[in-house]
Amino acid sequence: MSSLDPGDGFVAREDASVYETAEPVLYEVMDGIAILTMNRPAFNNAQNSQMTYALDAGFRRAVDDDSVKVIVLKGAGRHFSAGHDIGTPGRDINKSFERQSLWWDHTNKPDAEQLFVREQEVYLAMCRRWHDLPKPTIAMVQGACVAGGLMLAWVCDLIIASDDAFFQDPVVRMGIPGVEYFAHAHELNPRIAKEFLFLGDRMSAERAYQMGMVNRVFSREQLEAQTLDIAARIAQQPRLGLALTKQVINRVEELQGLRTTMDLAFGYHHFAHAHSQVLGTGALGGHDAKTMAQANKKENQA
Repeated sequence: MSSLDPGDGFVAREDASVYETAEPVLYEVMDGIAILTMNRPAFNNAQNSQMTYALDAGFRRAVDDDSVKVIVLKGAGRHFSAGHDIGTPGRDINKSFERQSLWWDHTNKPDAEQLFVREQEVYLAMCRRWHDLPKPTIAMVQGACVAGGLMLAWVCDLIIASDDAFFQDPVVRMGIPGVEYFAHAHELNPRIAKEFLFLGDRMSAERAYQMGMVNRVFSREQLEAQTLDIAARIAQQPRLGLALTKQVINRVEELQGLRTTMDLAFGYHHFAHAHSQVLGTGALGGHDAKTMAQANKKENQA
């Protein structure tokens, strides 16, 4: 095979993923509010590509439905999202999907290129598209919102959290400078963002509220009712007025450097993946879901 051939001689890796559900995202509409529910509660709503593509389709469905004024994103079970899927049977990193970007397929590419292309599609590009969709979005966060879970909350216009929710990005432990949708220094004061990343500690819903990252905090029992009430109040506003308001504020975020920050961080993120692979510790600095969970448990018991 010549160097000009699409696969450069690499054979697509075998996909061994086994899905526990055919519906990783549930969709319903109530009184002008579309509710997207991440539906992998047995794995704390860890995001595999099956889920991210289902979320993309759900957001598109809500945008295309003129009866929908507001979109609520939630997670089934105890937790909003434990982040990217790095260890369940449904981890589908080697599976091809019908891509939404114009990047090529990642499955028959060498290690660093595979990760760069896949994460460009299913994490950074999708999150940017969701952040910029014209209808107001609300993340309803309970329990854990960890690493990749932060991206799903941060793309939303409002974050409503339960009082037992916590936010965390512990991936510096893997040698990686934060998750792909790197909004840390825009969601938080830069000094707080450094603390958040350097230590990898959990940030409580109350502190996140104090930092301006979370809009409202309610008890878990009140969370859904209060979130839907806020969504219903927003839904009373004119559709175009909401869309234009959102566009103005999103453009201000870009003028403040949000997109540039993410481009910079994404490059460093993938340098870190490649560096780890060169050292022979895999793309995640020798960690997997089990060791990350063990480290978190140890740190939070200290």
